[in-house]
Formats: sequence, structure tokens, C-alpha cells
Amino acid sequence: MKMRRPTTKGFARTSSLLRDRIRKASESRGFAETRVLTHWSEIVGEDMARICRPVDVKYGRQSFGATLTVLTTGAQAPMLEMQKEILRSRVNAAYGYNAIAHLRITQTAPTGFSDGQAQFGAAPKKVKATPDPETQKEAARVTASFDNPDLRQALEQLAGNVLMKNKNSKKGL
Repeated sequence: MKMRRPTTKGFARTSSLLRDRIRKASESRGFAETRVLTHWSEIVGEDMARICRPVDVKYGRQSFGATLTVLTTGAQAPMLEMQKEILRSRVNAAYGYNAIAHLRITQTAPTGFSDGQAQFGAAPKKVKATPDPETQKEAARVTASFDNPDLRQALEQLAGNVLMKNKNSKKGL
């Protein structure tokens, strides 16, 4: 009697385990191509992906083509409205044919308000301002009396930040 060797080597890719579940969930929302959901930022571009995301696709009874509903915030809706045709053409390029005939922009998800409270992109990182040389010299003068170099360096940085903040507030910034 010959033993059968297993077809896998003990581990399977996560993508292969989740593929069927993702396909079933996306098809229930009308997405025949799961790639539109999983690669949204690559399809529409980073700038548009930062301000919107796809919600669902509805196929009409008499019309050819589908309607893609896109979720965005209230402030970004007018900007997205002006770029509607560009967005539609990029999504159709991902499908490979003119699948999306209409694009609907919504500011709340059709399933409820909790889905509409999504962050689309990361906020830009704040750049710390460094004190100018004059402020650094003043901070070094103030902290020169401390013997411990670590303490002096920490206090010098603190003094520099305080002096810089005071200068900026006097300038009206």
C-alpha cells in the first residue's frame, strides 16, 4: 500500500485561505472584481484613495453598466465630483471594459452611519521646528550653570523650545 504525500508543505498562504471569503463578501456588494477593493489605491491613485473608498456596485435592470457608489467626506465631495469621470475611467480600466456607467458619491455609507465614519488616509506628519542659532545660543547661556551634561542638554532643548515659542507668539504666529 502506497502512502499519499500531502499536496501542501504544511503551510498555506493567507491570501489563498481568505480568497473565497473575500470573493463572497465582495460579490454580495456587487464587486465582480475583488481587485477594485483590494487594490483601490493602485487603481485610482494615492491622491483619490486618500479621500474616498468604494462602497458598492449596483446593476440596473434596464441600463447597461453599473453604478459605483463611492464614500467620501463632506469637505472632499465637491473635489471628487469634479474628478468623477477620471475616477470612473480608472475603475473601468481595472475591469478591462466599460463596466461602470455611473458614479454616485455619498457622504455616508448606505448601510448605516457607523460605516460612514472612515478615515481614508493618514494625516501628514508634523515637522518639528528647530530653534534658530540665536535662540540656541540664548538657551545655552541660560543652562550653562548646570554641571550634569545630560541635564544641561535636556534643559537647553527645553529652553530653546520655550524661547522659540515666545518669539513666535510675539510675531503673531
